[in-house]
Amino acid sequence: MDRYIFTIGNFKIEWYSFLIVIGAILGIIMVIKEAKRYKYPVDFMFNLCFWTIIIGIIGARLYYVLFNLDLYTNFWDIFKIWEGGLAIHGGIIFGFITCLIYCKKYKARTIRILDFFVPALLLAQAIGRWGNFFNQEAHGAATSLSHLQSLHIPDFIIEGMNIGGVYYEPTFLYESLWCLLGLIIILIIRRLKLTKVGQPTALYLMWYGLGRFFIETMRTDSLMLGGFKVAQIISVIMVIIGLLAIMITGRKGRYEDLYDQDENETVRF
Repeated sequence: MDRYIFTIGNFKIEWYSFLIVIGAILGIIMVIKEAKRYKYPVDFMFNLCFWTIIIGIIGARLYYVLFNLDLYTNFWDIFKIWEGGLAIHGGIIFGFITCLIYCKKYKARTIRILDFFVPALLLAQAIGRWGNFFNQEAHGAATSLSHLQSLHIPDFIIEGMNIGGVYYEPTFLYESLWCLLGLIIILIIRRLKLTKVGQPTALYLMWYGLGRFFIETMRTDSLMLGGFKVAQIISVIMVIIGLLAIMITGRKGRYEDLYDQDENETVRF
């Protein structure tokens, strides 16, 4: 498996970095397109996306490094994110904090903005997982060729899961497909007439948290805290927060605070 798209002398473009950039660009387009339906200024949304992505990537890297300090005896290796080593939960946490601060500064409603973001985030996650494929990381335990063939997945994925002569479970693929399915569901939910503000975000937290919890049981490269997998701890917290958010929004009146009800209102900053 070649992790590079192309190489010219010492200049190399890796699939990992390329796919992160593609996911970010498509995500920004999705967010701005949805926000424009509700009259949010394009420059506001673009700047918010820009800082959320930048700080989210920094957070994803810091999160990963903190749980793998023994791997970074050389300080400068910390900055080599193109070699892999980003933890999505760190990105979500830092991205949320960035969004919260930015929205507070401009007096925008944070939960409404988050509803714009979550489908784009799922799309970016689905694309980004393929970077793990090309880096031959984020896989599961060793398995057999016959098992992979029984999954009816493309041959190039099966061969990509052959690492050093051993086949591994393609957990990157499971998570990518889970995110794509979640994306479709949330896009549908957002267009239902009785969907309330905050419910798309709540659904994201529950959907990704639930899927990641079970996928993490198969992974062999999990970040650990004591004897527990950090990703599973965070995933449980995400599901609980999502359930609480659904309960809170569900207590509002049937036609109160609907996601689509203020589509033609002008937002002022």
